[in-house]
Amino acid sequence: MWKAVEKAGFDWISVWDHLYPSQIDESKDCFEALSCHAALAAVTSAVRVGCLVYSAGYRHPGMLANAAVTIDHLSGGRLELGIGAGWHQHEYFAYGLPFEEPATRLRRLKEYVNVVRALFVEPTVDFDGEFFTLTGAMCNPKPLQASPRIWVGASGPKALAQAGQIGDGWNIAFVSPDEFATKRSAVLSAAPHPDRFQTSVNLALIPAGEDRLAHLRERFGPAADMISAGVLTGSADAVTDAIGRYLDAGADWIVLAARAPFDVESIQTFAAEVIPRFRRASPR
Repeated sequence: MWKAVEKAGFDWISVWDHLYPSQIDESKDCFEALSCHAALAAVTSAVRVGCLVYSAGYRHPGMLANAAVTIDHLSGGRLELGIGAGWHQHEYFAYGLPFEEPATRLRRLKEYVNVVRALFVEPTVDFDGEFFTLTGAMCNPKPLQASPRIWVGASGPKALAQAGQIGDGWNIAFVSPDEFATKRSAVLSAAPHPDRFQTSVNLALIPAGEDRLAHLRERFGPAADMISAGVLTGSADAVTDAIGRYLDAGADWIVLAARAPFDVESIQTFAAEVIPRFRRASPR
């Protein structure tokens, strides 16, 4: 799938950070994110390699920072790093991880991003926070990129403002263009440098003529109804018009949320018929 997507001419491939295939049958397979992220870096040569997004509740930020630097080197400087507060409560409970109140998870996320960014750029890091303590911590080598972009996944009002404050980019999934525009405004209003801030939205792609609900239920399970606002479907003209509405709403990146069973043919068709209509220098 990764090789086919890169060959088709996409700019970015992302993995996700889950312990279970969330929202569908949890007994199905789900590979671990950091391992997949490293593998993605190794088997591709041109695409940005990202994760939207790592949960701040699953790993120590120092461990993630060191892994991220390794992936940046493996990829020749193509790393994109997403971090979020985490939401899949069942995964936390199953593995004995504390699932805190939303406000607590947001405070943890803020410290997490600050620690990771400091380890990317500082020779040594001393940090004494509510959740994390570092004493003369080093992360060497440094990334090939001067400071890899950190994307923050967020949806709620407080989380949106925090994403603007601490992130270099913001990601959200399965919202309408109008909702995207409203939430993007909240993010950018809190960003210190909104002109340099990047935004992205994850959307499902349904091949023309395929039953919309059946397609979503097979890949998203009970969440199919909840994501229906963020769907691309129909002819190439219809998909182009839909993407245009997100671009008009301020999106810098459109991310196709492909889930198993993967439909490589529809993604190749999208690349051939839709991407050329928007091809320009990527906002990297």
